[in-house]
Amino acid sequence: MMKYLSLLLVFLLAPHLFAQQNSFIDEYLERLENSKQYLILVAENMPEEKYGFRATPESMSFEENLMHIGWAMDWHSQSLMGDREARDWNTDTELKVDKKSKEEMIATIDKTFDLTIEFISNFKQYKLEERLDYFGLERTKRQVLLLLADHIAHHRGQMLVYLRLNGIKPPRYALYQ
Repeated sequence: MMKYLSLLLVFLLAPHLFAQQNSFIDEYLERLENSKQYLILVAENMPEEKYGFRATPESMSFEENLMHIGWAMDWHSQSLMGDREARDWNTDTELKVDKKSKEEMIATIDKTFDLTIEFISNFKQYKLEERLDYFGLERTKRQVLLLLADHIAHHRGQMLVYLRLNGIKPPRYALYQ
């Protein structure tokens, strides 16, 4: 009898547990899509001649922050959470500034967001609980996704300050939350 009750409990709770996981991915994808739209708007607002601007000599430039976001999305999704070997920072130029125009950088970021969104859309729900090494800390893949969102916001925030330092009013964030 106890075995049947346990089995019944599993069947009753399973849909609820899977719905929570599905909603995490769905909510994350919505957040990532909004983040993409907002970042592109931020990138479009900075004049191309100001893309090399940096707040201090040791800071990343506006364009380096933009491309660094792309590099981080690619590494977190395709390499850390996926099975693809990480790009070689010293030789791979696809996700670096590397003489790209403003238009080319925005197109690269747009494409990288799309690839990341596609990867996460196809990510197996049960793998969110898998643990991995994240710079010496053990994290679930769910946590890695949250860390990626924080990382995007961190560098986009620097870009927003760069707009202000150049006398440019940033686009309103409230519409992209």
